[in-house]
Amino acid sequence: SREFFDLEMEKMWKGVGKYACREENLPEVGDYFVYDLARLSVVIVRTEDGLKGYYNSCLHRGTKLKPSGTSGWSPSITCPYHAWDWNLDGTVKNIPCDWEFPQLDRAKACLPEVRVDSWNGFVFINFAKEGPDLLEYLEVLPEHFRNWDLTGWYAHGHVRKHLSCNWKIVQEAFMEAYHTPVVHPEMTHVVGDHNMQHDIFSDHISRDLCAMAVPSPTSKVTMTQQEMLDSMLVGDAGMVGERTVVPEGKSARWVMAERLREKMKREFGLDYADHSVPEMIDSLKYNVFPNVIFYPAPGLALIQLFRPDGHDQNKAIFDIITLRPKPADGSDFTVAEPIDIVEGEGFASKGGMDAFLGQVLDQDTEIMRWQQEGMYAS
Repeated sequence: SREFFDLEMEKMWKGVGKYACREENLPEVGDYFVYDLARLSVVIVRTEDGLKGYYNSCLHRGTKLKPSGTSGWSPSITCPYHAWDWNLDGTVKNIPCDWEFPQLDRAKACLPEVRVDSWNGFVFINFAKEGPDLLEYLEVLPEHFRNWDLTGWYAHGHVRKHLSCNWKIVQEAFMEAYHTPVVHPEMTHVVGDHNMQHDIFSDHISRDLCAMAVPSPTSKVTMTQQEMLDSMLVGDAGMVGERTVVPEGKSARWVMAERLREKMKREFGLDYADHSVPEMIDSLKYNVFPNVIFYPAPGLALIQLFRPDGHDQNKAIFDIITLRPKPADGSDFTVAEPIDIVEGEGFASKGGMDAFLGQVLDQDTEIMRWQQEGMYAS
């Protein structure tokens, strides 16, 4: 309802830490990134002293300082209406015709800030002036991610889909695998679903483990380990590489993990020798309240972000960002810009997404309008 949506905006969204972007979105001083949530908007900037976030609203007449959904570089923060200008640290730089504003105390005319902090390459914002800092809010997450250093990774692909449903409908689809035999029947022979593991660690953090090359309890097919390997489904096939023969006494899971370890060492200089098979290839995901899921395993390194689309409880934005390691030789890489799609368009239809992963996401999102309409029909 609109009433509940308004309560969410006031009581929940404004009082919790929210994932906004990656550090590589703002690598240089002067880089900015605009984070939008319904009518809320924040300009995150890289300053000489680190990251800062400002309400995206001019103190003069309220005009947005930077357009929604944009990123880029600028030496200062200038209003596009009357050219009031602030330094990157939020202090006043220039006010045209400043003699017209004798009442203005420049020391008090700094851009209002929101809290900004980062962890493991992930940048968070918080509108609340008080409350736990980011590491305290993330609770067990830093300890659980001690084997996954993602600061040397970057957003390799980014697809953003606009959907006709509430944002929670989108997020909840990725918090269970109960639907897999119906929505993704091709996956039941090689992906665990009804035997998926769920762990709730605290108010803010939960985890799901969906094993690859483990058949669903609903599967009626018995497959050899070689058949399992040949059919094994992964989220980002480009990271795992080619299949091979399963050695005697080994499993399809072992082969996939070993090949991925070799690829990561050879191509990116990353040593995963001490990582277990689940840490390498499984759909291992951490849900961070209220609206982001992190997948840290190298074979399926993703970010899923869920938000209202505009100030409308019946519209949602679903961002899926695939991560890749930065080149080991220090060469340049391109941080993915979001590719916007709408209902009826496939996740892989405009590039930027592995074909199989795109197909699975298409199946997930096609059901969401039906769920929204069914809730209203109840």
